[in-house]
Parts: sequence; structure tokens; C-alpha cells
Amino acid sequence: MLCLLVLLSLAAGLHAADKPNILFIYTDDQAGWALGLSGHPHASTPNMDKLFRRGAYLPNSFTVTPVCTPSRTSLITSRYGSELGLTDWLNPKREPFHGLGSEALTWPELLEAAGYTTGLVGKWHLGLLDEHHPTRHGYGFFTGFRGGGTKTSDPILEKGGEERQFHGLTADILTSEAIAFLERERDGPFVLSLHYRAPHTRWLPVAPEDWEPFDGLNPIIPNPEFPYLDLDRVRRMTREYLASTKSVDRNLGRLVAKLGELGLTGNTVIVFTSDHGYNMGHSGVWHKGNGHYVLVRSPPATANIPAGQRPNMWDRSIRVPTAVVWPGKIEAGTVIHETISNLDWLPTLAAIAGAEVPAGAVLRGRDLLPLLLGLADRWDSELYGEYSTHHQSRTHMRMLRTPRWKLVRDFLNPERNEFYDLGADPEETTNLIHHPKSRAAIERLGERLVARMRTVGDRLAQPRR
Repeated sequence: MLCLLVLLSLAAGLHAADKPNILFIYTDDQAGWALGLSGHPHASTPNMDKLFRRGAYLPNSFTVTPVCTPSRTSLITSRYGSELGLTDWLNPKREPFHGLGSEALTWPELLEAAGYTTGLVGKWHLGLLDEHHPTRHGYGFFTGFRGGGTKTSDPILEKGGEERQFHGLTADILTSEAIAFLERERDGPFVLSLHYRAPHTRWLPVAPEDWEPFDGLNPIIPNPEFPYLDLDRVRRMTREYLASTKSVDRNLGRLVAKLGELGLTGNTVIVFTSDHGYNMGHSGVWHKGNGHYVLVRSPPATANIPAGQRPNMWDRSIRVPTAVVWPGKIEAGTVIHETISNLDWLPTLAAIAGAEVPAGAVLRGRDLLPLLLGLADRWDSELYGEYSTHHQSRTHMRMLRTPRWKLVRDFLNPERNEFYDLGADPEETTNLIHHPKSRAAIERLGERLVARMRTVGDRLAQPRR
């Protein structure tokens, strides 16, 4: 594969001047609802809202796995985490030697071969070892942290191959490092991935101006009458989570302003998205796909689910805020309601960059350009997702979602199977898995679910002997 990429790189250099720059902004744990444009009553995201209105806003954008590592795997490879041996977040204490293997094709590799200068600032979380390093997967430059988290302030970050102490707020520091990259590489073409740590917990400290809108706020709770809900804790966490989100928004304003100062706005594609969604008291849970109950009295433990845990694939855990801005190509104010996923970024970015995907490469996503440019006559909005938890709980969840229905089967704990009528119950409050009128739809979706599992080689789809 390396030889082919070298040949593609030589050919791509001839047309480098015609290529748009790409700025890929990736937040951590930002829910689709944590955006002013989504209608949330307290989200303070004026810079995100403005950016989303400049291009295409995709409110039905999802991740196929609602936790960090496998989601980031799908983002960068257009493959499911199970195909590459990464099904849950990488725990450095339990899995210090695991990571994304060198055999995986990534879009930074393709864009580097197409003549782009490539850089990553921020979170990686695809392996701690040198063999898993971002520079082994197509990024020529890296400043950030290899693991899943770092401090909200005064972080230790790797820069120039060495770890060093930084001082200040982490969101501000990462933005400053991204701005320095833009200033260095202004002649382009470049692709910069900026992976924020926020709004991942811990959420505080933030800058005073980021905390000010939420100081003393009594936030509206989505379902305050949920049995045993710890309202005081949900209110506190909501304030802190939204303040952390605002810290990203403020820094987004800095970043976009710098693009303008450098004269790069007109020739830079901006993608904004997140690794997965989030719950904040919804259905009695906070966190993501490996959710935690936020109740004063939690349901009892089961064989594979400890007390206090609620693994899930709710829309709130898989829906992410997403926009694509391409001046002169994508019309401002575009809203696209078709379903897309994080698997789609590799083929889409390759198409934007004019990068050639090697023949025979296995991709699970689709090129979004026809959709973004208003040229797609038909679009299949069916979504297949997966999540096998093995840290806080043990599950093998597989999901098939259509705009109307959602089926989730837990192949390890079949008593946890779920079926929702999204048209009538978008908040997924009523599990219809045993409802007699659901049988036909469950059977249809179940057949398609197993077919999708077989496509990716999922051993759980094999008939039992």
C-alpha cells in the first residue's frame, strides 16, 4: 500500500495549487442537542451556529459506535471498530499495547499522498505505542495527547516528539497550536485535524466568560419527573457541560477569525463534528453509550451489567452536531435531513481533496459530496451500528436504525433487546420489543440487521451449531 501511496503523491503534486485546504474540527462528547441551533434553551454556541449556517447543517449525523476509540477508528478508516479489533474505549491500564494497526487505510494517508501537509492537534486515543502514533497513520505533524484524556488546564502534551508541560486552559492551548499550524502552512494545501478534549468530563475549569452564562442558572431538565432522578446533580452537571461546550465555541471564533486574517476563508473546507453524543439526565442517565444512571436509587445489577450502569445506543448517544462549509460550493443555509455517519468522512474527504482511494480498499461509508451539493437523487438513510462493551459492563449491542424504527439487539444479554417507534417516540422512552403489533417490523429489521453484521464479518451473526 505504501508504494501505491507514493505514486499517488507524485501525481497529486502537479495539481496541489487547485486543492482546497481542509480544517476538520472534532469535539469530544458533544451531543447533537448541545448546540444553540438545535433549539436547546441554554446552549450558548453563537460561533458554532454562525458556522453551521454558512454551509450545510446535517442534523441526522450519527456515529456508529457511541464511545471514543471505536468511533475515532470509524472516522479515520471508514471501517467498523470490530473489523479492526477496537470495540470499546482503550483503557491504558488494561490495554496498554492495543491500538490502530498499520494495515488500516486512513484518510490522512490518502490526503498526504495527494499532496497535502497534514497535522493533528489534540486527542488521538487510538493507541499509546509508537507503532500506533498519529504520524504512522498519515499525520506529518502532531501536538496533543495519545490517550483518552488530559487535564482541563495545565496539560502535559506531546509536541515535536517530546512531552512537555503547558500552562493555561487546554481548549485555549489546542486552539493556539492549531493557529500556529495555519500560520506556518498558509500556502497550502493543508489538512488540519483539531481534536478538542472538551466537553469531555471533567468540564471545569473554564474561562470566566465561558462560565458567566451558566453561573447560578437553574437549567431546564428534559425529564424532571423521571423516577428517582438526582435533580441537583443533573442541574450542576448541565451547567458545567454547557460551559465546557462554550469554551470550544469561543475558541472556534478565534480559529475562524484567524482563517480570515490569513486570507484562507475562501479556499478552506471546514468540517465540524463530534465523536459521539451524550445524555444529561435523559432517561435517568448521564454519559454516552456506556451510560451511568444519575438516580438516587438505581436498578439492581445483573450478571453483566453492574448497578449504576446503563449501556445504550439511544439517539442521544449516537447523534452528533455536524456541518460542512465549502465557500462557493455548498450553499449557505443548507439543511440536509438524510442520515449520514462517521464512516462517510474518508470517501468524502478523499473526493474533496481529489485523492485516489486504492483499488480494492474496503470502505463502509459513502461519499457525501452529491448530498452536500444537492446532486443526490436517492439516499438510503438506514444506519447500522455496534457497541460491545467490556469495561464497565459486558454487552454485544448491534443496532439497525431507519428514520421510523430502531432495533437494538444485545447478543450477550437478549433480555435487553429494544425496539422503538422513532416516529411516535423520538426520545425512545417506550420499548416495544414485546408488543404484538411490533413483530412484523422487528422481524424485517432483524433480518437486515443480521445481513449487515455478516457484511462486516461479525462472528455473532454466524448460525449456532
